[in-house]
Amino acid sequence: MSAEATNPATPGPATPAPKVSAPLEQAAPAAHRRKGRPRIDLRRLGRAALLGPAARDRLPDAIGHVADAHRAHHPDADLEPLRRAYVLAESSHRGQMRKSGEPYITHPLAVTLILAELGAETTTLTASLLHDTVEDTEVTLDQVREEFGEEVRYLVDGVTKLEKVDYGAAAEPETFRKMLVATGNDVRVMSIKLADRLHNMRTLGVMRPEKQARIAKVTRDVLIPLAERLGVQVLKTELEDLVFAILHPEEYERTRELIAENAARAGDPLAEIADEARAVLRDAGIQAEVLVRPRHFVSVHRVSRKRGPMRGADFGRLLVLVNEDADCYGVLGELHTCLTPVVSEFKDFIAVPKFNLYQSLHTAVAREDGEVAEVLIRTHQMHKVAEAGVIALGSPYATPSEDQADGDGDGERPDGERADPTRPGWLSRLLDWQQGAPDPDTFWSTLREDLAQDREITVFRADGGSLGLPEGASCVDAAYAQYGEDAHACIGARVNGRLATLSTVLRDGDTVQLLMGQDPASEPSREWLEHAHTPAARIAIQRWLAAHPSPTADPSSDDSEASAVRRPAVEVPAERPVQDAPTERPAASAVVDQPGASVRLAGCCTPVPPDEVTGFAVRGGVVTVHRVECAGATRMKSGGRAEIGVRWGDTTECRVTLVAESFGRPHLLADLTEAIALEGVAIVSATVEPPSQQRVRHTYTLQLPDAARLPRLMRAMRNVPGVYDVSRAQHQAAAPH
Repeated sequence: MSAEATNPATPGPATPAPKVSAPLEQAAPAAHRRKGRPRIDLRRLGRAALLGPAARDRLPDAIGHVADAHRAHHPDADLEPLRRAYVLAESSHRGQMRKSGEPYITHPLAVTLILAELGAETTTLTASLLHDTVEDTEVTLDQVREEFGEEVRYLVDGVTKLEKVDYGAAAEPETFRKMLVATGNDVRVMSIKLADRLHNMRTLGVMRPEKQARIAKVTRDVLIPLAERLGVQVLKTELEDLVFAILHPEEYERTRELIAENAARAGDPLAEIADEARAVLRDAGIQAEVLVRPRHFVSVHRVSRKRGPMRGADFGRLLVLVNEDADCYGVLGELHTCLTPVVSEFKDFIAVPKFNLYQSLHTAVAREDGEVAEVLIRTHQMHKVAEAGVIALGSPYATPSEDQADGDGDGERPDGERADPTRPGWLSRLLDWQQGAPDPDTFWSTLREDLAQDREITVFRADGGSLGLPEGASCVDAAYAQYGEDAHACIGARVNGRLATLSTVLRDGDTVQLLMGQDPASEPSREWLEHAHTPAARIAIQRWLAAHPSPTADPSSDDSEASAVRRPAVEVPAERPVQDAPTERPAASAVVDQPGASVRLAGCCTPVPPDEVTGFAVRGGVVTVHRVECAGATRMKSGGRAEIGVRWGDTTECRVTLVAESFGRPHLLADLTEAIALEGVAIVSATVEPPSQQRVRHTYTLQLPDAARLPRLMRAMRNVPGVYDVSRAQHQAAAPH
């Protein structure tokens, strides 16, 4: 795909920059290749390619390494499609050369080898060998279909279209959207594209520095985040190192020196801790493979910036591989029992996999000398997926069973939509919210924001399910992640069992119960946009607001009780709130131990029988009665004010102020008023505050004929639909006179 790239190992007119291809050789040697397999010499492949195709009864020499790597993962694979694909690709590209002087066929061969080593199935490898033929030769898509079938044609077409996309700042959003959607319908398209970019990055050395930097920035901003989301960690880490070497050569060089200095030290604490772990697991009878995994360049750089001076164990991690899921937890228990665990480092990504299908247990153990080793525990299958992501999952489009077949056997539904059961959650979400994006520019901007999110949290639903959200997501994001556009009717949430606003930022491990309204006319609030961080939430809200522009406010339009919760605070009836008229409130039956003193119930806590109360003398021979737990009473006591004994008399009539917290809905005020009246309680005054995030606060001053009715009254008010809490008022106490 990049005829301008060249192989730095091949002599040519330009001298390649050695740093570009160095990172994996130094930091993570052959992490993604089978043990003992050397890097392929492309000069030899070029000579083999120039000899032309082999006899029909045997594989061409040039794809022997591809065949070996493929059979290592798929022993029973049919290699005939690979032979035919190579013959077509070699004959089509014959005469085309890369800038290095190598035959161009060496590029699709190298890309296919990368995918074969990661365990890609035969169809992907076939398409990889052909991925440049339609773009750069006379081969047509119809020819590919006739020779290799619809699936290979689909993949080749998808990769060809991706090549026409400009990923930079000047990218055409609509073009990118179409291409990425095509990719989302078959993740193997992007797998081939990522392997193609990796080979081109490995061979970037002969290009001008400014062009190297431009390609590296595009790789950093778009393709590396995509590799992360597809779970292809092997490609992601090598691409990171190659980009690091180009864009930050000085920091790259310092990191290389750190790695070299550590390699020259006597003794390896990681190897010693690995030996201890092997002994512990052997004594416990757990069959496990314990490996030391060196960190790649970018990882070492990040750790050094985070922790400062690095110790020997910081340059790598231990990887423990077992056969069964249950063995992972057995290993964890043994290591925590026999070694010193660092509890804060434990994470369980087996019970709650990451958004990109990653599963593993993470922990850390410490030695007496202070060396701390991070430990990853997973099964062999988990490790395969952790390294190769979606590539390791095989073909998601195997021919359906007879009762599911649509008649053409090409892995498509009757409506043409390709159903991919292996597609990671992020790609599924992308395909969902791209359909609702009001315009291509919105899609492009939200996609770039989403790619910039490099951390994800997991929150749990009340039904036991889980949601993967970006770090910093709010309850608004959780609502749209769970309910889609039905989240317009969300009226609140409980986080870890406690009522929370929709703007509440969620943390990893939180439990979220979303409270949904029953009114079909429910609508999202414009202020939700301030708290929405996910594309799904922002696009759904923007789409609704665009379809329902706010009408010009009409003060005369007041024919619905719903307006009472959307306008400034109203008072019912038109008399002063209780806190403005303390002298008009009867003293109920409070009796004070101070002859001749008049009694006033404090407006800050509105005590009623049988509250435990206390009193304080104020000017004019008046004693104010407070509830014992009242904040105003606490301040007066701490200020040295003398308390006066107070008790309740025989009279039970009292006045009290209650606050009802509710979600806004039509007829709520009428229903609350009716519930109060049915309890035989008179409303002295009522105040309804302006709604905030669909939450409404009602304050009622009530005259009760009997204080014993208060608990029953509060229960009746709580039973009104939409009301989630009723409490006694706690007004700000006035300064004592």
